[in-house]
Amino acid sequence: MSRSEVSQGGALLKAVGVGKRFGGLRALHDVSLVLGEGTITGLIGPNGAGKTTFFNVLTGIYKPDAGTVHFSGEPLPVGRPHAVATRGIARTFQNIRLFSNMTVLENVMVGRHVRTHAGVLGAVFKTAATCREEAAIAASARGLLDYVGIAGQAQRIAGTLSYGDQRRLEIARALATEPKLLALDEPAAGMNATERTQLADLVRRVRDDGTAILLIEHDVKWVARLCDRITVLDYGERIAEGSPQEVLAHPKVIEAYLGRGAA
Repeated sequence: MSRSEVSQGGALLKAVGVGKRFGGLRALHDVSLVLGEGTITGLIGPNGAGKTTFFNVLTGIYKPDAGTVHFSGEPLPVGRPHAVATRGIARTFQNIRLFSNMTVLENVMVGRHVRTHAGVLGAVFKTAATCREEAAIAASARGLLDYVGIAGQAQRIAGTLSYGDQRRLEIARALATEPKLLALDEPAAGMNATERTQLADLVRRVRDDGTAILLIEHDVKWVARLCDRITVLDYGERIAEGSPQEVLAHPKVIEAYLGRGAA
């Protein structure tokens, strides 16, 4: 691994030659990405470029038809979302997927289930160990709500939160799994300028506290200000990778992503 591939830290995630088809449609072809520890990496490209498909491979939703994905030096259990979460990759979704009729606190507590130890019997009979674990989960969840800035809304029904606060709640729930990598699918979509700035601050804080970030986002300027590295896809293939400055000056990116009429 060269310094040109990762700006700092070691390789946390390494995807090589990933391919994916849906029937006769080639969604991804020979896509590679190296994501370093302690970095914020952006994945961008025009609509239909394959970003979401690649993102879904890396987070276990899809199993690739070709290529390999390693995480923390070991093969990633692709196609098995729960196993991927257990290994240390958490994600949010482009369309918010909260338990809208549960409280804000309960939503974060649910996110902790991949790290809990209580079995079915413990949950049914409310053993002392189960009760202690439940209290610890609740305390941890309150801490995460404070971390993302919505501690005062812990007992509200999640579906009543503002759009921006629902995004923050999704991040808190993802962080409850104690991930090494947090994957964000268009986290700034629908936000105003102030909310985007606040979100960028939160993402940097998560990175600075030891969790690497991978994000899909359509706002190129926001990505360029936030990310250490950017990978660009077009028609299912990687066309550029590097620092924001390098990527935004790349002729293929200007043509494919910023508009062919401006090239």
